[in-house]
Amino acid sequence: MAPPIRPRRASVRPRATRPEDSSTRAARVLDALLARLPPRLRGKARDYLVLTRMDRPVGALLLLWPTWWALWLAAGDFPPWKPLLVFTLGVFVMRAAGCAINDYADRDLDPLVQRTAGRPLANGRVQPREALTVFAALLGVAFLLVLLTNALTVKLAFVGAALAAIYPFSKRYTHLPQVVLGAAFGWSIPMAFAAVTNGLPPLAWLLFLGNVLWSTIYDTEYAMVDREDDIKAGAKSTAILFGDDDLVIVGVLMGTFMLTMAFVGTRAQLGWPYWLALAAAAALFVRQQWTMRDRGRAHCLAAFRQNNALGMTLWAGIALALALR
Repeated sequence: MAPPIRPRRASVRPRATRPEDSSTRAARVLDALLARLPPRLRGKARDYLVLTRMDRPVGALLLLWPTWWALWLAAGDFPPWKPLLVFTLGVFVMRAAGCAINDYADRDLDPLVQRTAGRPLANGRVQPREALTVFAALLGVAFLLVLLTNALTVKLAFVGAALAAIYPFSKRYTHLPQVVLGAAFGWSIPMAFAAVTNGLPPLAWLLFLGNVLWSTIYDTEYAMVDREDDIKAGAKSTAILFGDDDLVIVGVLMGTFMLTMAFVGTRAQLGWPYWLALAAAAALFVRQQWTMRDRGRAHCLAAFRQNNALGMTLWAGIALALALR
């Protein structure tokens, strides 16, 4: 494959004013929160919030649900308030940090991709050094949060930070960046078990494997939106690797994920609410396949967004099964 093209930004395409996948509702909330700031400060603050994807909260929720799966399973019921608050805040902080370093790594690729051309770093509203500063500041906040846990969790946090920093650059060297994302997103699972139990039982790693599979599924759906632009730009992804077999391979991954989560339910001795939630998750996967059957960009993006409901459904099943046990 030819090396990635690095054209000058001005020659790429007309500058978009906002990312294509930005949530209109979330964008309105940001505008309302920033309304009382002076115009110049308001614009810069909004650019930083968009840089960290506060205009697209679905990504943070896709990280939150597996973290909550782990906290509830580690505690065997409603988790202690301290780790629940630490990890819930940590999810949003680390997701924001990951987005900042991702946009820094992709600052020459994003202007070539229709969906990402409106990101603040891609169109020059935020400078690369500012993105690195935001990333470092957020990592500092995340580290302060993890210091409220125990020594094992702190040690695991360094691995999580490394995965978050490595992921954005993986798409230049491998067609499996979605797997790296799954490991980065899923690292909160062993950390949650460590924080609650001060150990890493087999259930933690089984759940971690399930999250890697799920992240690969939904991020492949996301990558299918950008496939043509990514090929032109020289980026790599599972969507490109799978080619015309993408829906079949994603279907196999969905089945493997369901089997893994069935093992989770068996090992954790979860009752009927969990199995009902797992059946609902299977139905949601069928819906995703139907939604993106024509591989249309909007349909693949819609299928990706449907994973939020899937993650929430499984958490509800776990929480209810544990509460009724």
